Amino acid sequence: MDRKILQDLAEQLEIIPTTLCYYQQALTHSSFAHEHNLGSNAHNERLEFLGDAVLELAVSESLYLRFPDFPEGKLTRFRAVLVCEESLSLLANQLCLGACLRLGKGEAASGGRQRPSLLADAFEALLGAVYLDLGFDPVRKVVEKQFAPLLDSLANGCLRHDYKTMMQEYCQAAFSTTPEYQIVSEHGPDHSKIFVAQLVLHGKVLGEGSGRSKKEAEQEAARQAYMFLTRKE
Repeated sequence: MDRKILQDLAEQLEIIPTTLCYYQQALTHSSFAHEHNLGSNAHNERLEFLGDAVLELAVSESLYLRFPDFPEGKLTRFRAVLVCEESLSLLANQLCLGACLRLGKGEAASGGRQRPSLLADAFEALLGAVYLDLGFDPVRKVVEKQFAPLLDSLANGCLRHDYKTMMQEYCQAAFSTTPEYQIVSEHGPDHSKIFVAQLVLHGKVLGEGSGRSKKEAEQEAARQAYMFLTRKE
C-alpha cells in the first residue's frame, strides 16, 4: 500500500503509527484478500471485531463524562446512535476512507468505496489498528476528535437516530415489546454476499430489506417498517 495514503490518514487522525501492517490490514477488504490469495486473516474483519469493542468503550466513556446526570438507559440510546452504521460511515467519508481501501475488482466496480456498511466496518477496523499499535489512550483521542461534531449534535437534540434504534423505541412505547429480525436468505460468494432480513412484530412481517451485511439488511428492514407504522398515524 502507498505509504503516502497511510501518512495522510495518520495526519488526519493526529497519530504517529509505528506498525504500519496493522493499518494496511485495516484498509484491506476481504474481496481484495481473496482475489490476491493473501490468506484468511489478511483482511480487516478481525480488526473490525476488535475495533467495535474499543469504539464502544471509548464512546461509553465519553458519554459518561459528558452527560453526568443522564441515566443508564439514555446513555445506552445515545451510544447506539453514535456507533450506528450511518454515523460511522459519515465519519469514514470525512476521512476519505473509501479512497484508501484495498478492494477486489468486483467490489470496487459495484460501488464498494461508497457502501455505508463497508465504510463503517473499515472505520472500526482502523480503530482496532490504532489500539493494537498505540494503545487505548490514542484511540480515546481519535474518538474524541472524530465524534466531537456528532456529540455536539446529540447534546442539541438534532442527531438522527438509526432506524433500528427508532423502531425499538417506537415498539416499546406503542406495543411494550421489541421487534425481531430474521435473516431469511443470503446469496453470492463469501466475499460479496447479499443478505435479506425481515422485521417481525407479533408474528407479522412489517419490513424487508437487503444489504451487503446483516446489519445493512436489518437497517433497511427497520426503515421500511418504521415508515409503514408511522405513515398510519
